[in-house]
Amino acid sequence: MRRLTLVRHAKSDWNNADLKDFDRPLNRRGLKEAPQMAERLAAQKIRPDLMLTSPAVRALETARVLAKALDYPLRRLKTEDRLYLGPAADILAVVRGVGSRVRHLMIFGHNPGLSAFAQSLTNDRELGELPTCAVYTMELDIRSWADARLGEGLNPSLQHPKRLLDLLR
Repeated sequence: MRRLTLVRHAKSDWNNADLKDFDRPLNRRGLKEAPQMAERLAAQKIRPDLMLTSPAVRALETARVLAKALDYPLRRLKTEDRLYLGPAADILAVVRGVGSRVRHLMIFGHNPGLSAFAQSLTNDRELGELPTCAVYTMELDIRSWADARLGEGLNPSLQHPKRLLDLLR
């Protein structure tokens, strides 16, 4: 079994119209929610073997917050250009290219591609769009990442900041 965790970047800042989409940082809400989700995952003892992120500022900032909380060395955090607004097919290609030693892969990306990929892996048509800072985890019954196929994601689990607030009420 392999474990795949998909993370949509936290809420980004749209206030500076001069910034390119790629360069948008996290906004105040994103800077609050990313550490909350990171703390939640750390409490669950989530330990990815490899973290891959879109190089866009908002995704990279989210990945760094989670990496720090999960005791994942920042120097091992890898950027992957195909994760920046990539369609589901590109994300699947990234997954299939991961080495066989990796048992738990965590990917940070963007909608709509990340949500489409999550839905395709688990055949969960009711999933809809992953909210910002959502963490969607599943298992894949495969020997290597090269064997990853759509529709084969098992035991999916969705966590996101709004759901955390609902649980605390």
